[in-house]
Amino acid sequence: MTDTIAIVGAGLVGRAWAIVFARSGLPVRLFDLDADISGQARDLIAASLDDLASFELIDDPAGILNRISAVDTLADALDGATYVQESVFERVETKQQIYREIDAVIGAETIVGSSSSGIPASAFTGGLSANARYLIAHPVNPPHLARVVELVPAPWTAPESVDAAWSLMERVDQVPVRVNGEIDGFILNRLQGVLLDEAFRLVRDGYVSATDLDKTIAHGLGLRWSFIGPFETIDLNAPDGIADYVERLGPLYSGIVNSRSVRGAWDDDLVTPAVTERRAHLPQEKILQRQMWRDRQMMALAAHHKKLSDTSN
Repeated sequence: MTDTIAIVGAGLVGRAWAIVFARSGLPVRLFDLDADISGQARDLIAASLDDLASFELIDDPAGILNRISAVDTLADALDGATYVQESVFERVETKQQIYREIDAVIGAETIVGSSSSGIPASAFTGGLSANARYLIAHPVNPPHLARVVELVPAPWTAPESVDAAWSLMERVDQVPVRVNGEIDGFILNRLQGVLLDEAFRLVRDGYVSATDLDKTIAHGLGLRWSFIGPFETIDLNAPDGIADYVERLGPLYSGIVNSRSVRGAWDDDLVTPAVTERRAHLPQEKILQRQMWRDRQMMALAAHHKKLSDTSN
């Protein structure tokens, strides 16, 4: 029996998830509360599939698109679905409402993963009858190009539900990461949040421009981090590995951490310098065009990684 996937929320993340499952051969039903968004979804997905084909990342864009259907109701989306990927607006109230609606029509064995970027599942699944089958399945945007998925259970999520989600993510060529308990922001966004906080402050305090800070990541840290993580990076950056690295540079990093005594909200004072520079560099109306450029760059990188993997096997 072929698993059927339901995608609830047809925005950027939901559309990318539809590609993830459909390119792995699974039928996908796509639903959004906004009929206009739902109506545009397949056309936008088709454009992404054409781009993927141009980088030789998929072979049959038309066949993949044919596995994705837009439906008019939540009940239609969930009917017979074995797995649901919820990708609605990132607000507790919005998620609480959609999960009440999901809970009313969910199948007896259906598992639901939320694309929530930082809100834990316990904030919107408490008291629901099927909440042992609800968990976080947080992707990087866009998930059809960035493959990691954080699986985070609520206190009442059954271990079997996490195992099933893990198996499905591996089956559709994603890279699942098991988070062993709820924590705000999960893992990826806690790491990203620390870097962003320091980035905003360095720009605001005049040490560097937003453009040059982005260069530091894109042409420095990001090159290594595109295929190895921070622990392996430092393990390889000293003759005798990670302990040697810490002995050599630990005092420097401890001093940097201790110097960051200023804490505060991300208010206008903090973010306006970066916003002003970015909007001067990229007008608001050109963001979508740049997003499409970013996706094509990620496709090229994914194609390169695929070739490297094929060569090493």
